[in-house]
Amino acid sequence: MGLSPIVSVMRNPSILSATPSASPATPPATPSTARAKGPARPARALFDACQTGVVLRMVLFVEVVVAVATLFAVSTPSEWLLLAATVTGGALPATLTWLLATCALKRLLARLPVPGQYATGALLGALAALYGCGLLRLTGVVGNAPWLASALAGALLAGLMMAALALRARGQTPAATTARLAELQSRIRPHFLFNTLNSAIALVRQEPAKAEAMLEDLSELFRQALADPGESVTLADEIALAERYLAIEQVRFGDRLRVRWDIDPDAHGARLPPLLLQPLVENAVKHGVEPSPEGARLRIRTQRRGPMVLIEVINSLPPLRWADAPLPRGHGIALDNVRDRLRLLHDMQAQFSAGMDDKSYRVRIAIPAEP
Repeated sequence: MGLSPIVSVMRNPSILSATPSASPATPPATPSTARAKGPARPARALFDACQTGVVLRMVLFVEVVVAVATLFAVSTPSEWLLLAATVTGGALPATLTWLLATCALKRLLARLPVPGQYATGALLGALAALYGCGLLRLTGVVGNAPWLASALAGALLAGLMMAALALRARGQTPAATTARLAELQSRIRPHFLFNTLNSAIALVRQEPAKAEAMLEDLSELFRQALADPGESVTLADEIALAERYLAIEQVRFGDRLRVRWDIDPDAHGARLPPLLLQPLVENAVKHGVEPSPEGARLRIRTQRRGPMVLIEVINSLPPLRWADAPLPRGHGIALDNVRDRLRLLHDMQAQFSAGMDDKSYRVRIAIPAEP
């Protein structure tokens, strides 16, 4: 009788792959569930000019525009180099000024409607262009400063840059990315579910408290997997979810799973895409512990190093990994997914690497610390 809800879930796989609808039997929201649902997402700026990748793209874009535009006014390569260098002397400071201004006003811009953001960005572009033109005039590089043309060019380039970055940001979130996220959310494998339920059933009579804790951990895993994902969560949230997953696997594998946590509290505020750490830990258990009768060691390490946070998941490998007939390896789908989602959230500031390291497999992530 008590197992009928479990059997119902196992016979209805759609429950595990779609967000459940509201039910009158839904329990009251706890602080953790309230945090998962969260308030309505705040308005966001069209792009984040504080990111290194945005700065590099903007500088490159302006330099290309300068290089092409100056070709219309010269007839020889030497004249073109001289004129391009002259215009760059005003365009580069103007570009950096615009980037600094939009970065400093990021929160203010996020409160404005989209047309207001474009208008403010264009105005800042015009003012930055006037600043660059003034530099050329004060240094005597140009005699008659084209104030009006500079202001209009600055506003136009700022509008083009904002539109290009807005399109890029919009293209990162639709169907392809949503499909990859859905795939990642379904990575709690079916046999993991069945093994967990079987272990809990076996513990019901002998150790009911341990069985209850195991089912609570499983419930929390599925609540997180089926929740409406936000853009990011804290590293502390991801560690808590990984702890629940490993608590379940610890019951299954016992002494075969030896976990070491090296957690730096100063790194807890770093932002990650949701459900990023758990698949890495799951891979470590799948490829390190399951194939080995002796089990394996698993280490999860976080550390803050200045403006960056380092995250490492390391697992020892069974001996057959480096024998003549190695065990079959995975397809790397989870690792590619993690790499892509880190790039979507942190752009060029995120670093990701994975590979063999002294008879162990190491996944290393570096992301910006909490601003």
